[in-house]
Amino acid sequence: MAYKYGIREQITFLPDSIEKYVFDDDPVRAYDAFIDAINLQELGLEIDESCVGNSSYDPITMLKVLVYGYSYGWRSSRKLERALHHNLSFIWLSAGLKPDHKTLSNFRKNNKAVLKNVLKQCVRMCIKLDLIEGNILFVDGSKMRANAGNNQTISKSSLQKLLNNLDVRIEALMNECQKIDQQETQSLVRMKKELKSKENLKTKINELVKEIKDEKSINITDPDCKIMKGRQGSHAAYNSQIAVDETHGLIVSVDAVQEVVDRDQLEQQIVQAEHNLGKTCEIVCADAGYSSVDALKPLVESERTIIVPNDKQAQKKAFIETPFDKDKFIYNTENNTYTCPEGKELYCSYQAKGSNKVVYRMKNYRNCLDCRHYGVCTSAKRGRTINRLVNEQTQHILKKTYESSQGQEIYRKRKMKVELPFGHIKRNLGMSSFLLRGFEGVNAELSILGSCFNITRLITILGGVKPMVQALSNITH
Repeated sequence: MAYKYGIREQITFLPDSIEKYVFDDDPVRAYDAFIDAINLQELGLEIDESCVGNSSYDPITMLKVLVYGYSYGWRSSRKLERALHHNLSFIWLSAGLKPDHKTLSNFRKNNKAVLKNVLKQCVRMCIKLDLIEGNILFVDGSKMRANAGNNQTISKSSLQKLLNNLDVRIEALMNECQKIDQQETQSLVRMKKELKSKENLKTKINELVKEIKDEKSINITDPDCKIMKGRQGSHAAYNSQIAVDETHGLIVSVDAVQEVVDRDQLEQQIVQAEHNLGKTCEIVCADAGYSSVDALKPLVESERTIIVPNDKQAQKKAFIETPFDKDKFIYNTENNTYTCPEGKELYCSYQAKGSNKVVYRMKNYRNCLDCRHYGVCTSAKRGRTINRLVNEQTQHILKKTYESSQGQEIYRKRKMKVELPFGHIKRNLGMSSFLLRGFEGVNAELSILGSCFNITRLITILGGVKPMVQALSNITH
């Protein structure tokens, strides 16, 4: 059997021009066309051809390399540098330019605000292509690790103790420096370097002590992240929120927050999504993690349809009804009282300070004690009590909306629409942890990742790379 052998000295190994390095339907052309279609003025990327000084790399090319790299899980600046030397699609995309890893890293670090706007521009393009309607939005959150270690999260008392130890060490170093200086030995340089390092650390800790205020703890490496519990244990992380459009499942907005739970996040995420859309949505859907009546009240009052199950509805368990459940007590709006199944009235008794519940009970508790159902309805010595939420009416609206046929139909789509992007970002794009730190950096990375997901979906929705390139060309000319 004959074998095929390669010849490294073969002259005609590559085409005669970089343009021929990739085929017309290569996915890299879709990413190239996407960045070219972005409105640079709205993006915030400054292009100054007349800038004096040493020439720098084209910022548009740098942006293309970053977005394309993220789409294949290559986020490390060193991996991107290697790809620019060895990967033909990267060589084609950069037109032969080969910035080093430090240049790539600095571009990402110095253009966080620009990168954060990439997803917004992507959404605007999708609206022009009639791929995003913005009528039904799905919201979900997922924990993503920060670029910081758990052991770097310490309490305020620990910070103060570390600060005191630093003061002692700095004083000792200053005394040693003085002695060494008098002896004129060569170890003075090393001592001064350590002294400078300790003083810088002291300055950083003093700033953290001021920031921590009422917080129980803070992370020295990334003060914006929090310890959060996920499926792989507890880690320094961010709670990443995304809003997805119902039409094609495209991401509309992303946001990283430090709140561990999602309960108070829905309104904030919808406002941000609508800002990117430039319009108000009609229906909002999320899981029971966002079920906070007080937080959802402004959305309900804004005449949007809110489909969020409460904890009881989400469990989908068959609850045994009894003749004395709360819903068997009739609420009288005019008198602000409840009427029990036996015709007795429960009056508004009190509302605990800081509580969102009002307690109703009998004015004369002996009406309960003498009732024939005492022991079944209640066994309390003070008689039956009913807890009513301050926003009870909002809860009834939410419950009714979720249980409606429309609510059930839309909620069934939730997993397919909003959980798919997280799966793609975490598994296919290899998003194990953020590289940048702080809210600005983390949101910049989330914006790129969201855009990468949308571009991948656009290639599928529009029927391939060539149709997508043509569609983007049509909306920019």
